[in-house]
Amino acid sequence: MANPQAGATGADTEVPSAVEYGADVPDETELRLCGDVRGKRVLVLGCGDGRNAVAFARQGAHAIALDPSGAALAAGRRLAAAAEARVEWHEGDPAALAFLRADSIDLAFAAGLLPTIEDVDRLFRQVHRVLRPGAAFVFSYDHPLQLVLAREQDGPGVLPLGRREVRRSYFEPGPVEITLGAVTVRVWPRTVAAVFGALHRAGLRVDALLEPEPVRSPDPGPAVPTTIVWRARKEGM
Repeated sequence: MANPQAGATGADTEVPSAVEYGADVPDETELRLCGDVRGKRVLVLGCGDGRNAVAFARQGAHAIALDPSGAALAAGRRLAAAAEARVEWHEGDPAALAFLRADSIDLAFAAGLLPTIEDVDRLFRQVHRVLRPGAAFVFSYDHPLQLVLAREQDGPGVLPLGRREVRRSYFEPGPVEITLGAVTVRVWPRTVAAVFGALHRAGLRVDALLEPEPVRSPDPGPAVPTTIVWRARKEGM
């Protein structure tokens, strides 16, 4: 989960002040991939607890948030209420965008979503349909190297010590089950080239690809990227 941003409204409620791309990597105030969103329709896919949707709304966007989890959306509504931010919430499949008109979205955004999607071509086609010509899809997720590298001694409660080694092939498609806290999640690993190809097939042209250096290294060994960030635009004007 991305780090909380400043702007608390109470002891337990932190209101995000910037759009976040991942844990321990720079946020939108530094990466500047989304641009000025005031007055624009911004679609947040896989919004989770709504932190990024609320951040966009606080910047003046008409934020539209979509997630399959009703519990996550309930948390998002509470956060939006605490922040006095207006967000349009939708529960459903992030790749099912029939409720949106074609060419109606100025910016699509997703953080952490892509590895959880089995049919990424369908997702990209739907995003392409709803974006206005020239509009951007900005998305981030755990760098594919994170599923490849591990320490000799690795597991719950084990310190990240010892030599880092390759535990699985970078080219193995999966799916793979990973544990995040107490939750097991199924993910579909993809090479960078595979994601680039899927974007191209959907008519989305990549104009930015970032591998931000972690703000704080989660591992005492040599640094490797933890997050990958893409920006791709719908072709045509």
